[in-house]
Amino acid sequence: MIHSGSIAALAVAFGLYVGQILALSTAEEKMLSAMCILALTTINCLGIRSGKLVQNLIAVAKVSGLAGIMLLLCLRGSRPLHLFEASANGSGRMFSIGEFGIALVAVLWAYEAWHIISFVAGEMKRPQPDLPRSLFYGTAIVMLVYVVTNLGYHHVLSAAEIRGSKAVAALAVGRLLGPIGATFISLLILVSILGSMNGMILTGPCVYYAMARDGAFPRAFGRISDQYQTPMLALIVQGAWAAVLAACGTYQQIFTDVIFTAWIFYGLAVAGVLVLRRNQPGLERPFRVPRYAWVRCCSVWRQ
Repeated sequence: MIHSGSIAALAVAFGLYVGQILALSTAEEKMLSAMCILALTTINCLGIRSGKLVQNLIAVAKVSGLAGIMLLLCLRGSRPLHLFEASANGSGRMFSIGEFGIALVAVLWAYEAWHIISFVAGEMKRPQPDLPRSLFYGTAIVMLVYVVTNLGYHHVLSAAEIRGSKAVAALAVGRLLGPIGATFISLLILVSILGSMNGMILTGPCVYYAMARDGAFPRAFGRISDQYQTPMLALIVQGAWAAVLAACGTYQQIFTDVIFTAWIFYGLAVAGVLVLRRNQPGLERPFRVPRYAWVRCCSVWRQ
């Protein structure tokens, strides 16, 4: 659910944005989402070079699109920014812990996939210094992009308009530039979504392959194609399952399920570090967690 579900959620978002441009029905959007997953899976089955080429080309357009959206919204928007806005029902209630918790689901989805770089740690030349740096700087960059972009949305749209839209970026840019600008930004967002999907499709099978080699997953997932040198079965099963999820669920439903599942296992991973430090203190640890003693004290205090 975590990795394939993330691919499915991105695919559904892809279908929604295409639907904004071509006026597709819900069934057509679902079909397009599933076909997009299968197409990218096929590209990655044909070799690491093809998947990498697609990823690098998309990355350039993705960065350009995000920069363009941020500049346009922040420079052309005219609505004053407020930390809180009164609720639409006029009750005067401005903040709710429960509603804040529900809103965090979407926020956590925005920062999902921060850990994907660890899937390719085995391919790094210097994983010990480069992996933690990638995690830290990558997360910081994403944080900056999302904060600035959301400030831009609120600089153009009201909170009610943002809540009621399935394609906020297209709506905000359309408000400033009209239908042509909205279409152009939608195309850039589609490219960005494709890049995220391709990156996740490319990296996921690395985990299935490694687990199969270690005996923690069916051995068949550890086989490499003689012709294309890719974990073919792992890619196919991942793509097929993600396509099924995309065809059956809504965008909000899928990413909510992803976050609910993912953060359970993130918590278990942190707990696993604490357990291993206690049960196997002499185990070789190439990377030491800074201030680990403080982390451990907090854990003991909470228990």
